[in-house]
Amino acid sequence: MDITSALIVDDHPLFCDALAMTLQAVGGIRSVTTAGSLTAAMAEVEGGASVDLIVLDLNLPDVDGLDGLIRLRKAAGVPVLVVSSMADNRMISAVTESGASGFVPKHSPRDVFRAAIDTIRADGQYLPDGYVTPQETEASGPRRGDDAATRIATLTNQQARILQLICEGKLNKQIAYDLSIAETTVKAHVTAIMRKLGVQSRTQAVLIAKETSFASVLQGAARPA
Repeated sequence: MDITSALIVDDHPLFCDALAMTLQAVGGIRSVTTAGSLTAAMAEVEGGASVDLIVLDLNLPDVDGLDGLIRLRKAAGVPVLVVSSMADNRMISAVTESGASGFVPKHSPRDVFRAAIDTIRADGQYLPDGYVTPQETEASGPRRGDDAATRIATLTNQQARILQLICEGKLNKQIAYDLSIAETTVKAHVTAIMRKLGVQSRTQAVLIAKETSFASVLQGAARPA
C-alpha cells in the first residue's frame, strides 16, 4: 500500500517534531500533520483529513486504555502504528489484538521506524525484536495471570475499589466524587496501586486487572486498609 502522509497523535510537541522528521527521512512520507489529543485527532479524521497512516501514542490526556486506538482505527480506516514507551509484552499483545498494524517502542532508532513502515506497506503487522507472545510466555514459565492475581491481592480494599473504577474508565475527579474523598487522596492511592502492581501507567494497571477475574478477587484478595 502507498503511504505518503501521516497523522502523529502525541501530546509532546518536541517528540512530534522529531518523529515527523524521522518519518520523512526514512519512511518516504512527504506530508505529516500532528494532533496533541484524541479529540484533536478525531476532529482531523472526521473533518476529512487525508492520511495514509496514523502514528499513535497511547498515553494521551483525554483517553485511558486502548479506546483511542480503537476509535481512530474505525474512524480513519487506515493503518495505526502505535509508538509508546509502554513496551512490555502484555501491552504489545493488547495493542495488536485491538487492530494496530504495528508497535514501535518510543525511543527506537530510525531503522526500526523504517522497518515498521516497510512492513505496513507490505500489508504486514510489525512487532518489535524481543516480543514474546502470551502463549510462548506461559509455555516457558509461570502463568502471568497467577502473578497478576498475587499482586492484586496486595491491594487494600480502598485501592481495589479505585482500581475497579479505573477499569471502568473513570478519571481521578470522578473517582473522588464517587468515593467521597479528596482528589489528592485518589492520586496517592493510584500511585500506590501502580507501585504494588509494578506498572508505570493506568493503562498497564487495567491490563493486569483484566488478566485476572478481578471482580471475583476484590473481596477475597483485598486486605483491610
